[in-house]
Amino acid sequence: MLTLEQVKEKSSKRLAGLHPVVLAAAVALIERSYARGVNIVITQGLRTIEEQDALYAQGRTKPGPIVTNAKGGTSYHNYGLAIDFALLLPNGSSVSWDLNRDGDGDGTKDWTEVVQEAKALGFEWGGDFVSIKDAPHFQITFGLKISQLRAGQKPTETAMAKASAKIDKYMEVEEEMTAQEKKDFEAMQVLIKAQAEVTLELTNRITELETAAKLPEIPKWALPACEAAKAAGLLDTTANGSYDFYRMITVMDRTGLFKKGDK
Repeated sequence: MLTLEQVKEKSSKRLAGLHPVVLAAAVALIERSYARGVNIVITQGLRTIEEQDALYAQGRTKPGPIVTNAKGGTSYHNYGLAIDFALLLPNGSSVSWDLNRDGDGDGTKDWTEVVQEAKALGFEWGGDFVSIKDAPHFQITFGLKISQLRAGQKPTETAMAKASAKIDKYMEVEEEMTAQEKKDFEAMQVLIKAQAEVTLELTNRITELETAAKLPEIPKWALPACEAAKAAGLLDTTANGSYDFYRMITVMDRTGLFKKGDK
């Protein structure tokens, strides 16, 4: 199983150049997905205008399917405000874009779990786009349109503070839940230990009572019944019995159960 640090290392190069708030959200997304049993890798972060133009040409002037309607300078990737991701498979080297995969077997699609975490952190999801659905895509726009970004406008301090606060608040809540779960687990351990001690005490007490109930010798009134039981081959020994044991043997003898020839 990959550690969280190993999973994060897979995305380190693609995180370079992202807006600081988007970077924080991306790292938090990796961590929160990992906590839910889903490993992801960031496959795209900052994309240069040249790279965007090359991607736009795919399916148009170059081979391959059309994957974007955005020319260079018209994608949030070009401003470090967007990321793309894929599911990181258990071998740590292969990835998947299978939207129906449930690798952790919890009944919820892995992709859905990642989207849930991303939205909670403040990302917009490309799967909600009206024109071309872009399932691997997440973005934080700070309320800015592409035209504003192309004109050189930057996210305001207020917008950045609001986005950062959303990330921090969500991560704090998750950490508190984890701490509470840990507290509950520790309380359960104390309870189990206490129950084990009570069980041991009761077991020892029962053993003591059983030992104390044994009579040092067979009562005279029970001797005939005990001899009859041994003669009938129903008992190997009648020693060390309790009062109730000898009483039961005597009653059985009186009913004729130990008479030879009886079936």
